Amino acid sequence: MAASVLNAPQFQNEDAAFAYVESRLWPNGPVCHHCGNADEKRMRRMQGKTTRKGLIKCYECGKPFTVRMGTIFESSHLALHLWLQVIHLMCASKKGISTRQIQRMLSCSMKTAWFLTHRIREAMRSGDLSPLGGNGVTIEIDETLIGRQEGSPPRKGLHGFQFRNIVLTLVERGGRARSWHVDGTTVGTLMPIIRANVARETAVMTDTASWYKNLNKDGGFSSHDSVNHTAEEYVRRDGAKIITTNTVEGYYSIFKRGMKGVYQHCSERHLHRYLAEFDFRYSNREKVGIDDVARAELALEGFKGKRLTYQTARY
Repeated sequence: MAASVLNAPQFQNEDAAFAYVESRLWPNGPVCHHCGNADEKRMRRMQGKTTRKGLIKCYECGKPFTVRMGTIFESSHLALHLWLQVIHLMCASKKGISTRQIQRMLSCSMKTAWFLTHRIREAMRSGDLSPLGGNGVTIEIDETLIGRQEGSPPRKGLHGFQFRNIVLTLVERGGRARSWHVDGTTVGTLMPIIRANVARETAVMTDTASWYKNLNKDGGFSSHDSVNHTAEEYVRRDGAKIITTNTVEGYYSIFKRGMKGVYQHCSERHLHRYLAEFDFRYSNREKVGIDDVARAELALEGFKGKRLTYQTARY
């Protein structure tokens, strides 16, 4: 399927790639990056007059622009049709695709491939801050440990959890996922995040960790149920209600297989972008009616208005 999709014109031809991106980012026609002019009568395409693909001159401000400007594409020397190939592969690969694989595919430098994938992850980052859940919706909450914190010694024996990066994830059953790299599992750290991101009408489910003990003390949510993993309890029924955290555990199984099996190493300062990548793919999966092609188009829409320089990405 992926091979046949990548035979589409926008993945093979630069003119077709520009036309494809323009139709997604400028659905109502070109908009000048410099002055905001959207009157096509006051613009002129510069085909044949320049080597820059997709160049348009605005006669309102007198400046040239392309659809790359003001997006993650800006200042990139990589052909746009190659960008689209990598976007599709990252969106279609359930556990991600490694930088080395991208490097081999594009015959580019490791630095180019690394920066390219981080730009795409930045585009996948959702700007939606509306609360998850709602009336009749169940959200499962859990946290996990991944990698090693910057500057910490190697982990030894069964101890040293304080040297691991902690990830908190909220998952709607049948819906979206939202994750954070957090400093710890104290009530003071987790509760503000949970209360700001979960609607009050939501049924919440967790394990029996102490920091969730008073999660619903003041009746903040519709309900709060938990399963006792230490007693090997993973699913419990209460009438029609299924009490479990298996959904969020399933999210973590994909996330960890990708981080350990594909990416292998992730610096602490870049963890938030990898979380954005896995959140994006999970929230826009086939089970909710979004296939690989639609997922890549959604990622492309996220390119608008975002910039990521190499120095910012690196540090």
